[in-house]
Amino acid sequence: MLMQHVRMKRVVITDYLEPPAKIESKVLAGVAEVECLLAKSTQELFGKLTDADGLILCHEVSITREVLQELHHCRAVVRCGVGFDNIDRKAAGEMGIYVCNVPDYGVDEVADHAIAMMLACNRGLIKAERSIRRSLNPWDMRAIQPVFRVAGAKMGIIGLGRIGGATAVRAKGLRMDVVAHDPYVRAGTDKLLGVPLVELEELLRTCDVVSVHTPLTEESRQMIDGKALDLMKPTAILINTARGAVVDTDALAVALREGSIAGAGIDVLPEEPARSDMPLIQLWQEDTQPPVNLIVTPHTAFYSDAGLLEMRTKAAMELKRILSGQKPKNCVNIEFLR
Repeated sequence: MLMQHVRMKRVVITDYLEPPAKIESKVLAGVAEVECLLAKSTQELFGKLTDADGLILCHEVSITREVLQELHHCRAVVRCGVGFDNIDRKAAGEMGIYVCNVPDYGVDEVADHAIAMMLACNRGLIKAERSIRRSLNPWDMRAIQPVFRVAGAKMGIIGLGRIGGATAVRAKGLRMDVVAHDPYVRAGTDKLLGVPLVELEELLRTCDVVSVHTPLTEESRQMIDGKALDLMKPTAILINTARGAVVDTDALAVALREGSIAGAGIDVLPEEPARSDMPLIQLWQEDTQPPVNLIVTPHTAFYSDAGLLEMRTKAAMELKRILSGQKPKNCVNIEFLR
């Protein structure tokens, strides 16, 4: 009797993660072979995914309708992370392809990062380090002024989901007065956390710190634009550890340069990796005195050794379920599936 050859399924990690993909290969052992493409742009995906049965996607490329049209065997695209705005969910659904994410990893890491950025901006840690490292002058409080007292200050959380809620709990632990804006929050979450809900304009006008934790949608794209920044206190600090395009970073560069707000901590940009022609990056790289109170980190708020392991394991497990004929746990395009 002739033995029928069964093709081993192929899973491609499109970007960001370098080979060998030991974590994913271990989870998918016996189900699929895993390879890392390390694409730096969406254009690099074309012609390389035609026989892929599943994709694991990070944040440096996008899965567009045009890319999806080349996928002849693909059953699922799993975003290795929370946000899924870099995947055409509708087009994938029309082609019968699941789009999934990992919504419950890295909550502590991102919340910690947001609070760390807030404290560093307010206490002038980076500002002082940059300004007096060579001159050693002024060796006093003038190097960091102005600084507001965190206890009793008001923090506004935009997006009271898992990470926004975790940030609120930490801020309350610092004895801050915390409010939030989230028209889609589950009923009762505000009461559970003890965080009153307010309109966005009120939050921007009254808060000493504004921390962004909303997903990127057409509604939230450039939610923090020039007009929103003009509403903020001149002593206020903006933190964004959510999605880069929620903030108009060109307008933020202007606001910081003109002193319209006091500082910003930015972990995510509208386009990544950062480019030297971005106005916000140019401002960050300027060697001026006194330095602008701006902290930029390279999309690392999610990261810890444990957080990365959790994220990669859960993404691979979701794909394993689908490739094994089971239903996914975290499908985000179910309304488009045929």
